[in-house]
Amino acid sequence: MSVQVEKLEKSMAKLTIEVSAEKLEEAINNAYNKNKNRIQLPGFRKGKAPRKMIEKQYGVEVFYEDAANELINNEYPNAVEECGEEVVSSPKIAVTQIESGKPFIFTAEVALKPPVSLGKYKGIKVSKQDLDVTDEDIDNEIKTELNKNARVVDVTDRAVKMDDQITLDFVGSVDGKEFDGGKGTDYPLTIGSGAFIPGFEDQLVGAEIGKEVEVNVTFPEDYQAKDLASKAAVFKCTVKAIKEKQLPELNDEFASNVSEFETLAEYKEDVKKKLEKRKADAAKAAKEDEAVKALIEDSEMELPEAMVETQQRSILNDFAQRLQYQGLNMQQYLQYTGNTEEKMLEQVKPQAEERIKSRLVLEAVAKAENIEASEEEVNAELQKMADQYKMELDKIKEILGESQIKQLKSDLEVQKAAEFIVENAKESARRTKKASAKTEDGEEEKKPVKRTRKTAAKKEAESTEE
Repeated sequence: MSVQVEKLEKSMAKLTIEVSAEKLEEAINNAYNKNKNRIQLPGFRKGKAPRKMIEKQYGVEVFYEDAANELINNEYPNAVEECGEEVVSSPKIAVTQIESGKPFIFTAEVALKPPVSLGKYKGIKVSKQDLDVTDEDIDNEIKTELNKNARVVDVTDRAVKMDDQITLDFVGSVDGKEFDGGKGTDYPLTIGSGAFIPGFEDQLVGAEIGKEVEVNVTFPEDYQAKDLASKAAVFKCTVKAIKEKQLPELNDEFASNVSEFETLAEYKEDVKKKLEKRKADAAKAAKEDEAVKALIEDSEMELPEAMVETQQRSILNDFAQRLQYQGLNMQQYLQYTGNTEEKMLEQVKPQAEERIKSRLVLEAVAKAENIEASEEEVNAELQKMADQYKMELDKIKEILGESQIKQLKSDLEVQKAAEFIVENAKESARRTKKASAKTEDGEEEKKPVKRTRKTAAKKEAESTEE
């Protein structure tokens, strides 16, 4: 195999890849063996017709497409490695020569990693983060745990209160006529949840079991059913059952049930420590995002469109995987939402551009500061993955392979670069809602960039585990 690189405008390149005639002949023969059992010629049993006879019947190019696909899949990755360029997009492939007895030639148009003119990355101003954990924070965290451990009991001796879970029958009408979707039987509703239109649930407070209550509401202007928007409606409602949450008593017994501690005081101290760590982690991430955003704005780079398109596809593929975990596929999602793949690609384009720019500037910082991830650091990260998936370290390395481990090393260096710019940043007073939106230099403060931390190596291990 040989590969030639032609540099194009805007960090694009065309790779011309030539594969020997011998390899083409082997691929054509593989295509024949793959397809022969589906082909039957007069005078031959199915699957027994010689290749030359099939080619004579259907044309010599009958197996070219499968042969070309095999060679492209096998040789393109080798060509990228051989050419020594940093390819950052999926290729646009074109076959320029395929003929038995001659070399197979195809081209791949790709985006190359664009150059970055790095801006100021030391002394970047970032907002000071609030790290204090208040008694109210601790109380709210404990209230959440109390609610998780609450029991639900039937209530028969009082009327409906806010936060009750009720079973409801209702019939709605507009101008005295019932409307579609306005009737429900044994409907479960939590009062105060906001599941119904504004004002509906509030009017059920005080309702008694078995007694009909009239609820008068007006549908919002933007209500989904256009024929009901802005119209007044009357719902005749009957509460059939009331349930309420009973929270456990906050004492030493509760603490020992939900934690490893024997006393409430110890449990509260542990909650405080965990909240402090959570706030510290959130503050670190917020500073990194803010610093990287500022660095991107102070740097110059021109993103190849093919590179952006590849990242857009990656974001959409991640979304499709999350849908699968919920029992949906992308086609169903598009049907339910009335969206299209093209629209979704356009919607995620800004996110794709920010991800790429973030990566590029951090890689540039790592290069400028000679930031590297040691073998020990890479192995430590691999060990975490091995522990997560209950595998041996060597097995994880085998699954990921050399290229994915190299990617993991690069990911660690990018993270270290992000930490470096934060360590060398200058904190400014934290802006409040009423404070000026200007920095001390008079420049507009920018919102932090959200960056996905999951590495390609981790994704590979997850897909293997599945």
